[in-house]
Amino acid sequence: MDYQSVYNRSMQDPEGFWREAAQDIHWYQQPTQILDQTNQPIYHWFVGGELNTCYNALDYHIDQGRGEQLALIYDSPVTNTIKKYTYHQLRNEVAQFAGVLRDNDVNKGDRVIIYMPMVPEAVIAMLACARIGAIHSVVFGGFAAKELATRIDDAKPKLIASASCGIEGKKIVKYKPLLDEAINLSTHKPAKCLILQRPQELASLQAGRDLDWQLTTATAKPVDCVPMAATDPLYILYTSGTTGIPKGVVRDTGGYTVAMKWSMKYVYNVQPGEIYWAASDVGWVVGHSYIVYAPLINGNTTIVYEGKPVGTPDPGAFWRVIEEHKVCILFTAPTAFRAIKKEDPNGEYLKKYNLSHFRALFLAGERCDPDTLFWAQEKLQVPVIDHWWQTETGWAIAANCLGLELLPIKPGSPTKPVPGYNVQCLNERGETISDDDIGNIVIKLPMPPGCLPTLWNNDERFKQSYLSAYSGYYLTGDAGYKDRDGYLWIMSRIDDIINVAGHRLSTGGMEEVLASHPNVAECAVIGVADALKGELPLGLVVLKAGVERSEAEIIKELVQLVRDKIGPVAAFKIAAVVKRLPKTRSGKILRGTMKKIADGQTYKMPATIDDPTILDEITETLKQLGYHQSA
Repeated sequence: MDYQSVYNRSMQDPEGFWREAAQDIHWYQQPTQILDQTNQPIYHWFVGGELNTCYNALDYHIDQGRGEQLALIYDSPVTNTIKKYTYHQLRNEVAQFAGVLRDNDVNKGDRVIIYMPMVPEAVIAMLACARIGAIHSVVFGGFAAKELATRIDDAKPKLIASASCGIEGKKIVKYKPLLDEAINLSTHKPAKCLILQRPQELASLQAGRDLDWQLTTATAKPVDCVPMAATDPLYILYTSGTTGIPKGVVRDTGGYTVAMKWSMKYVYNVQPGEIYWAASDVGWVVGHSYIVYAPLINGNTTIVYEGKPVGTPDPGAFWRVIEEHKVCILFTAPTAFRAIKKEDPNGEYLKKYNLSHFRALFLAGERCDPDTLFWAQEKLQVPVIDHWWQTETGWAIAANCLGLELLPIKPGSPTKPVPGYNVQCLNERGETISDDDIGNIVIKLPMPPGCLPTLWNNDERFKQSYLSAYSGYYLTGDAGYKDRDGYLWIMSRIDDIINVAGHRLSTGGMEEVLASHPNVAECAVIGVADALKGELPLGLVVLKAGVERSEAEIIKELVQLVRDKIGPVAAFKIAAVVKRLPKTRSGKILRGTMKKIADGQTYKMPATIDDPTILDEITETLKQLGYHQSA
């Protein structure tokens, strides 16, 4: 099956294409209308259809006689625990926890916030909500109390499922004080909180509100799946808003279930029964889609990993998991591989493990620089697939679809649009631009199933945030271009395109050049204000472990490298070596925050920041370079 013919069909007959895809999942009631276009620009897929996502993820496989297959492996190097669940066992745990929700008056349409570490109970809580039609909203465990409070006020949950603590490397993160503070700050008060007591840190429970997870579950009666309309919300996932108020991305039940099943077969080329691992967190969209829903809907064994790519215990952590559990496909962030490459540049740890059954590596979450891709290709000797998607879409917009055909890999490009996505590059006036010219990347409406139909209780903000820039298009917020072969190149966020003396330049392109230097582990380029040229690029680089050369010499080489590869037009003259870069917990580098620091502007501490102390180090470096003077 070739990519182009499948893609063409998805463009020419989208309703027929997705009607066919919908036959791959279980429906209680078949849809009466594949695409409802009566309320444009808001669209709905599979109207009239009834299904249950939890049934598709668990009960269906049991009914097909595969109940004894492994569904979930919990691998926690931080607690030295491995626990395995068959489909039967996981379904029974989910059905029982659904009974706990019912006992606490949680019903169809009610919201449940899940504020959990990477433990099986987080997955069980998500699926239990789906089982009874409650709408879950997972908030990354350990998120700041103020940010959790805004999500409580927006979602108005009847119940919060949480744990006494999480474990970040060797550090215990106490969740309960954060949860208590968030509830104190929020206007809406949940009726109940279910607390999973972990032996590493026991939490004190508030009488009348807090319930012990284990004790409550032990006495609950299992509950069956509830039929849901395809257009009913399955979950809300909050993403940062430019106003400081998070946006509640809504995921519908029918479109998402269909898209998840299709993507496992055609994007990732994974067969039922195989072991698939998304090394992410359930708090992020990757965790929702590819730790929980897609692998289970497809009948795979999924892995819940409570650990890091390095340090738990060493840079061979991922290779150990792949060998031990016979993982065939790994999906993670480029940041994870940059961390492994930094600590083990020659791949010595990799040599200790047998990865003969491993077929492909997928990367997403941050743009994958070619140097990291080359390193992974050379060390793993399998296809390394950079693919591009967003919280809002829920699955890949562009990818090298392994289930169709392996197209030639162009390092730095996520290949071509996935069938269903009509991706275009437009200029500020809304005109299609020439090949290789940088523009704003948009998706022509309607977007395929699985993408957000709207924001939680806020259709107007949905239209304003995503649909108002260009009529009939969804604005991705990313800038880039298509080349003459139809490959997409995602260069940076639109906000990261800098204007140097009238020339629009991509910071992503400069980062690609810096990352190609043999001593550089990772880097970031930001545009800093300049009185003469408007903006100038400034590079911050982290060196690989064991590099003992002079920093001044390396910086001189970096400046020359950008001049050679991009040209004098880039005006790249300033760079500094730093110990580390500030990132979100999902691995995204906080370029916007660093730019504000450099320009002396006030900034809000990002709620998702991994380690706030890094910003102090960056501020000091920028001061030494002559920036941050007006703050």
